[in-house]
Amino acid sequence: QVQLVESGGGLVQAGGSLRLSCAASGRYFMGWFRQAPGKEREFVAAISRSGGSTTYADSVKGRFTISRDNAKNTVYLQMNSVKPEDTAVYYCAAGVAIPYSGTYYPEQFNYWGQGTQVTVSS
Repeated sequence: QVQLVESGGGLVQAGGSLRLSCAASGRYFMGWFRQAPGKEREFVAAISRSGGSTTYADSVKGRFTISRDNAKNTVYLQMNSVKPEDTAVYYCAAGVAIPYSGTYYPEQFNYWGQGTQVTVSS
C-alpha cells in the first residue's frame, strides 16, 4: 500500500512563501493538486520520477516550484508570492504509468495524501 504524508501547510500573508512536503513510500510520478471550498480539485504541478520534467498550471507558473529528493522519496512544493486565491487544501498524489502532458487530472493518479490546508491572508 502506497502511503503519502503531506506537511508544511499553514497560514501565510499574501506575498509570502510556504513549502509543502510529501513523503512517499516509494518512487512515483508525483503531482500536487488543490481544492478550495465549493470548487473542484485542480491541478497545480507535477514532476517525473527522475525529477527531470516538471509541469505547472498557468495560475502558479513562475511562483511555485515542484522538486523532489529521491534519496528521501520526498516531493516538495515551494510556494512564493502567494495570493489569497491560492487558499485551498493541497493534496499530493502518486501515479503509475502517467504519460507526459501539459496538464493532469485527478483521475490519472492512483494514490492520494490526506491533504494539508494552506490559507493566504490579504
